[in-house]
Amino acid sequence: MESLDEVIDAMIADRVIHRHRRIWLLVIALVVVAVLVVLATGGWKEKKGRTVPTLTAPATVTAGRYEYSFTKAEIVRKPKTEYDAAEATLKVYFDAKNVDTEEHASHRIDGDLLLFVPGHGEENVDSDGVACHGDKIGWVLVYGLPPESCSTTFKVAPDFAADEIEIGVLQEHYESDNEALGANDNPYWHNENPAAVVRLAPKVVIDDGKDK
Repeated sequence: MESLDEVIDAMIADRVIHRHRRIWLLVIALVVVAVLVVLATGGWKEKKGRTVPTLTAPATVTAGRYEYSFTKAEIVRKPKTEYDAAEATLKVYFDAKNVDTEEHASHRIDGDLLLFVPGHGEENVDSDGVACHGDKIGWVLVYGLPPESCSTTFKVAPDFAADEIEIGVLQEHYESDNEALGANDNPYWHNENPAAVVRLAPKVVIDDGKDK
């Protein structure tokens, strides 16, 4: 049978253990909360600055086989009608020139080379394509000729508004595939990567269909 002193020592030890257990549980809870906060604010990944130049329109960017001279941007709003919901598109204007000194070949601009960069953690928006000389889709740029007037559009929310927008420009590279993979060893334009970001201040335009 345990003595009174042994019982008291056991009670004191039990209280110490419970006190330490509560402290450790509190510490673990604080660590979990801290981890959740870090993940919610961007994770553990180190935040790095933009690695490509950021320009303000009017600005000219040479990227791969094209030269772009960005001039202006518009937020084109289509009001709600009896039959259609309200819509909005972001339209960006630029002059485009074929500067393909490698192949001297005529080619149309691929809309995939232009992106709308919303920022704030949102996904980039792909272009709906490039039109030149009005709304002529698939206009071919001939090497050696002067720049052509072109534009591209991006789908945005009907209530989209911004004092400034950013357009990302991708550049292709004239290089061959990896010979070790047994692929084509003749160089050609591919392997796109970011070349620059251009900032434009968009003007709001209402398209009520009356001009058509």
